[in-house]
Amino acid sequence: MDIAYHIGMHCTDDEALIRCLLRNKGKLLHEGIVVPGTGRYRPVLREALKTLRGAPAGAEMQQTMLDAILDEDSAERVVMSYDSFLCAQDKVIGEGMLYPMTTEKSPWFAQLFPGARSEFHLAIRNPATFLPALFARLSTKSYDEVMAGTDPLELSWSDFVRRLRDANPGMEITVWCDEDTPLIWPEVLAAVSGHGPEIELDHIYDRLGTLMSEDGMQRMQAYLEANPPASEESRRRVVTAFLDKYVMPEALELELDLPGWTDALVEDLSANYDDDIAEIAALEGVRLIQP
Repeated sequence: MDIAYHIGMHCTDDEALIRCLLRNKGKLLHEGIVVPGTGRYRPVLREALKTLRGAPAGAEMQQTMLDAILDEDSAERVVMSYDSFLCAQDKVIGEGMLYPMTTEKSPWFAQLFPGARSEFHLAIRNPATFLPALFARLSTKSYDEVMAGTDPLELSWSDFVRRLRDANPGMEITVWCDEDTPLIWPEVLAAVSGHGPEIELDHIYDRLGTLMSEDGMQRMQAYLEANPPASEESRRRVVTAFLDKYVMPEALELELDLPGWTDALVEDLSANYDDDIAEIAALEGVRLIQP
């Protein structure tokens, strides 16, 4: 059995991925891919992780968890998603890094079902927009409390991914950039679900609906139905063209006004992010999905 853990990250997904896969659970089940409802596994895994703390689950405990999570008698692959798998959102920044608990806690997941093949899937986001979004979620905390004494320029996604990989040798890790998601959404869904090329998922353009006008969405879908793209590359070109023409400007507006932030800092954070992406692309054992 394969287990795909979609671990976020925070402020990148808003449950869009798991909602789309749940809408396609019937199609996916034909290939033995089970997508349980989030309420079935999140409390179960939370308690198991607390109890085991990295020790391997015994056969009886594994069966108890599967009985709680699955309605099906068996599964080739199980997909589970939660942006707080590694930590709560108020613990994202600490010790001068992103997700400081990664090295200790991430190996615990493979021990929940030691006989299964586990995978991690995650999106990253430019710190110039990630940090304001995180701060907005933690509205009861001050900026200094959220940052925990960390200089934002110290935060590195490549450092996080490297720690995740090193703590889980041999585990498949798939990464993509949140900014690219509208263009690569079908590939992301395929990577996480593991479905074969013969399956066509429904609702694969829902994510674009948050960026594009309703008229633009209708025109794009009509065009794609009349002119089925021959490749993923040609599909991306079509999506890009319609996005350029029908994007809703307000969907791209982001409030970046945090204490002490300047235009120069935002530019430096974005430049660091570009460097991080290049480093992640070069990491052995890590797959980076890019347009």
